[in-house]
Amino acid sequence: MAQPIPFHRPSITAAELDAVAGVLRSGWLTTGPRVKDLEGAVATYVRPAAASPAPHAVALSSCTAALHLALIAAGVKEGDEVLTSPYTFVSTGETILWIGARPVFADVERATKNLDPAALKRALTPKTRAIVSVSIAGHPCRAAEIGAIARERGIPVIEDAAHSLTARISETPVGTQADITCFSFYATKGVTAGEGGMVVTAREEWAERIRRLSLHGLSAAAWSRYDKGGWWEYDVTELGYKYNMTDIQGALALAQMGRAEAMREQREAIARRYEQALRGIDGVATPVVGDGLRHAWHLYQIAVDPKAGRLDRGTLARALREEGIGASVHFKPLHLFPYYQVRLGVQAGQFPNAEDCFEETLSLPIYPDLTDADVDRVAQRIRYHLTGNG
Repeated sequence: MAQPIPFHRPSITAAELDAVAGVLRSGWLTTGPRVKDLEGAVATYVRPAAASPAPHAVALSSCTAALHLALIAAGVKEGDEVLTSPYTFVSTGETILWIGARPVFADVERATKNLDPAALKRALTPKTRAIVSVSIAGHPCRAAEIGAIARERGIPVIEDAAHSLTARISETPVGTQADITCFSFYATKGVTAGEGGMVVTAREEWAERIRRLSLHGLSAAAWSRYDKGGWWEYDVTELGYKYNMTDIQGALALAQMGRAEAMREQREAIARRYEQALRGIDGVATPVVGDGLRHAWHLYQIAVDPKAGRLDRGTLARALREEGIGASVHFKPLHLFPYYQVRLGVQAGQFPNAEDCFEETLSLPIYPDLTDADVDRVAQRIRYHLTGNG
């Protein structure tokens, strides 16, 4: 029997192992110098041009934490409305609800699964306080159009770029188009810390407040208190959270940042091979990348037309799993979950594009250590199950 092909496997080299071991040997495990180095590396990486100043970056325990604190820093309060996409992971919606604000959904584009600016504009109300855009799978959202809508209303844009650290719009890295951008270092992401997140913003006062809120609202973190020349004393000016990243995570992500471009290129090569191998299969559509955009390829999502092939998306996913091939579905739209339906009064049928994307989309394995033979096998089994040939 062929070896299983997992949906994801992290790419870990001696560089990552040495970096983590170095932290363990150092005697300082929590937030410290490695986290600071990671913040600097990400700020430099997303800087629009070498001559421009780097934005402020704050490392956190997750992208969920980043979204939560970004909303607070941007001034979202209880009773406000926040426009966002229904086609996203649950963290995008739940962080809005944690504040006591109300998520208001706008439908997505079928091709990219990202927010449709026209639908977004129609969903604006006098209570709209912010927009949370989402760049699904690593494909950049329509940042310029969304930003123009926001500026017209005088409201901030927070980009949920959990999938998109290595994506670009023209030659500009994703990370500075929105007022605040939130990245993820979760286990499956293009750059991983196992768990972790990052906020990037040009506004120093927002970055400093997020940093304070990430550690109980303390005026000084442990590293600055106990470092050479530090002192124990601190103040608390507002209620905070426990959202800080550890140096163990920071060291792992920092080592991965050194390989970020190479790993993205490997993902892109896999995406090209899938596109060629899946060509000509009735009922299968491969991803399309917009002109002038660079995809991060966090996910490789095909669309399976249930009317064209022998199997629908769900049956195909089960057939692949039975053969040891990992596949997944990203994402069930938020308005289809019972909790959101009861809490917000939303219902099936309101956002047809998001629902169509959910019903037809299947995410295939894509990670740097996936071999050409693995890609070919995945494609061959899809061809067989949908056409009977292969």
